[in-house]
Amino acid sequence: MIERTLSIIKPDAVRKGLIGAVIARFEQVGMKPIAIQMCRLEKERAASFYHVHKAQPFFDDLVAFISSGPIVALTLEGEGAILGNRALMGATDPKKAASGTLRGDYGHSIEENVVHGSDSQEAAAFEIPFFFPHLSPAKGA
Repeated sequence: MIERTLSIIKPDAVRKGLIGAVIARFEQVGMKPIAIQMCRLEKERAASFYHVHKAQPFFDDLVAFISSGPIVALTLEGEGAILGNRALMGATDPKKAASGTLRGDYGHSIEENVVHGSDSQEAAAFEIPFFFPHLSPAKGA
């Protein structure tokens, strides 16, 4: 099934000059970027984006990190895009991520792990319009 998902190239990857490499990897596995936006999240907006983690002890650090520099938000479209993106990203902790995944190849720590990706259709339904209000999370909708 053709799906849409959101991915964010995080500040650590932007600082390292990995934008093109990350986008190329998406395309190599059949995910087509249909919307791309470079921006910087203010802390309040970052907290709103990561609201599902508000009760977690890492919430403040997560918000501080994602708002520490520019990010690139992308809506990706492709066959099984949500799970495909999750597989390409690899484990959250780069030390546990397989070689060949974005986090395994480029990540530094649990926080500085290169990318974010929607983990479900429900998450994609919130995350895509957060950055791209003109897009529906479902293809053709």
